Amino acid sequence: MVLTIDGTALDDYPSSINPLLQHHLHLKENSTRLTAEKTQVLGPASLLYVSQREYAVTYPHDNKISVLGTDDFTTSIAIIVRHAGSGAVGLTQLDRMNEEGLMSMLQKISSLSYGYEGRTELHLIGGFSDTKGVGASLIQSCLSTLHRLRTTLELVTCCVGEVCTVRRNGAPWPLIYGIGINVKTGEIFPAQFTDKGPDMDLRTARTLTGGENVGLIDIYDVNREELKIGPLSYEPMRAVDIWLQQTDDFILQSLSSCPEVSPPSFLPQLRSALKRIKQDPYPSVSIFGANQPRLYRKDELSGHWVRTNKEPEPTWTQTGPPPPIQHHNFKQEPVPHWPSIPVQSQIYY
Repeated sequence: MVLTIDGTALDDYPSSINPLLQHHLHLKENSTRLTAEKTQVLGPASLLYVSQREYAVTYPHDNKISVLGTDDFTTSIAIIVRHAGSGAVGLTQLDRMNEEGLMSMLQKISSLSYGYEGRTELHLIGGFSDTKGVGASLIQSCLSTLHRLRTTLELVTCCVGEVCTVRRNGAPWPLIYGIGINVKTGEIFPAQFTDKGPDMDLRTARTLTGGENVGLIDIYDVNREELKIGPLSYEPMRAVDIWLQQTDDFILQSLSSCPEVSPPSFLPQLRSALKRIKQDPYPSVSIFGANQPRLYRKDELSGHWVRTNKEPEPTWTQTGPPPPIQHHNFKQEPVPHWPSIPVQSQIYY
């Protein structure tokens, strides 16, 4: 199918945002209105936070979730898709396109919207006009990918590129760092989130070491109203101790495409991920040994996610004295050299 604007299909995906906004003034007006709104600061209550290269889908009848949100993006793009009839909505944040993952998200929205009339609306936010052109390249790739999908998407909000950029002393800065959508009403608003949910060190480590091979994962079971993390893995890093010893400025310059506009939470979250990689270099064994996700449900009083399942306990119990230690003379093999973190693998853009 194709992208549509006011119900009219586009012949081809736009190669540039500016002509599109000039020809369809309501898109620019929607974007300007969004950037002018005051940023809402939200805590954990009724929130489902989506990190980079994750997606979540829910609908207005969800008893636990009222807001889907994501933040800490600069050149990456938040994509919101909502069915106008059912209110089913999906949110993802991408720093590179993943057609298979987007199709999975759209299929979940379609399943929740079965029997409802109405269009499927698309909202794009982010991808500010950085000096290196990272955001502009991602916007073009995003529009091209969405135009190829097998779902007709009505473009309602296109707050990307220049309309999402402000100049400070001649340098470009993002106007919006985060976005939320009210699941009950469909209202979209600038947002910042004080609680991003559990296992953020694991979730960040997944994207940190995997580069372009890290796909888009679904983190929410709407039928059970459960957050599900994993099972997931990441590449071991022999140089993790060295990275942890580096200065904040060195890490910022090395691992951010736009260090001058990186959000305040970038460094603490990155260091937390590096510590997790050091502690659990092989999470598929030490954390997800049973190949099961970590499941969480919302606590109604605090709003925090509470773990509902635990890693299985060992099936054996020791009834007598411990067995004697056996000493083996294994041949010491040379230790392979592990590659350092690929600079092109970014957490936040």
